[in-house]
Formats: sequence, C-alpha cells, structure tokens
Amino acid sequence: MARRLTALQRRQQLIRIGRQVFAEHGFEGTTVEEIARRAKVSKPIIYEHFGGKEGLYAVVVDRDMEAIVGRISQAIGQGSPRERLEAAVLAFLTWVRDEPDAFMLLLRDSPTSRGSGMAGLLHDLADRVGTVFNEQFTAAGFDKRLAPLYAHALVGMVTFVGEWWIEARKPPVEVVAAHVAALAWMGLRHLPAKPALSLDP
Repeated sequence: MARRLTALQRRQQLIRIGRQVFAEHGFEGTTVEEIARRAKVSKPIIYEHFGGKEGLYAVVVDRDMEAIVGRISQAIGQGSPRERLEAAVLAFLTWVRDEPDAFMLLLRDSPTSRGSGMAGLLHDLADRVGTVFNEQFTAAGFDKRLAPLYAHALVGMVTFVGEWWIEARKPPVEVVAAHVAALAWMGLRHLPAKPALSLDP
C-alpha cells in the first residue's frame, strides 16, 4: 500500500502539482478537478487545504515571488555596481532555468492585483536593480531620478530574454547572462547626460 502523506506533505504535493497545472493552463484554464486528478485526491482535500483554486494559486505565486526576489536581493548585496548588475541578471536567468514552471506561471494571466504575479515581481526586481543604477547615476553625474526608468528597462529585457531562453534552451544561461549584462552595462557606462532622439526633424 502507498504510504499515507502527512498534512504538510500533502500540502507540499498540492502546491507542486498546482504550479505545474497553472503553468500549463493559466489561472482561468485550470480547474480544481484537474489538480485533484493529478494529485490523486478528491476535490474536498484541495478545498480543505487552500479553500479553493484561488487560495492555491495565491500560495503558489507568493512562494515563487519570494524565491526569486530573495535570489536577486542576495545577488546584489555586495560587489561593485557592475558585479552586482551581472549577479542580478545571472540570478534571474538561473532561476528561469531551475524553475521553469514557476517562471511560466508568473508569465501567465493573473486574477490578482498589480502587487502579485509577474507585474508585482517585475516592480520588486526593478526597485532592487534601481539601487545599482542609483549609485552609478550619482557617480557619473546623471539625474538619479531617472534610475527607475532604466531599472525597469533592464528587468523587462531580462524577463523577455528568459521567456525566449525557455524555448531555445541554449546557449547556457551563464553565456546569456554575460551578454545581457554587458549590453546593459556598456549602455549605462556610455549614457549621455541628456539623451535625445537622433531622428531627422
């Protein structure tokens, strides 16, 4: 006979399977029935642990957001501005490689507010990367009030690169991170004090 799971083990199993199903079908396309079928439990078990699909989704998203924000925060905690920028890019892309279901889940539709899902995650990451930009802008004599603009640009770029890499799976994330970080850093290093469009009038 199969070993009976403890309540904690069952909860962890449902979170893992729920992430897989949400990543495949999005929130709207996922049903409690499908999660229960894959977990080989009855629907009431899911309601008992999470109160329904919405509750399970919220737990999955919150855990994944905490994981990636934690990685980024640790990555930019020390080193030169360039080293912290490179570490942030590598940490994000390594998470994409290691947790593809979590990444795809956060790219999908979210029924929750701006503070959750990929939108909330992007803003959290941009705030942290903004610290790196702030320091570099100040040292270079640029208007540090614009640092959030560049931080959001960087995080958006890394997110879309991660989405592309999920499909391509090559080159290795370390190589991809080196290219993305170099593009961002060289652009920052040679940023004019007052950028202007070079289009013909």
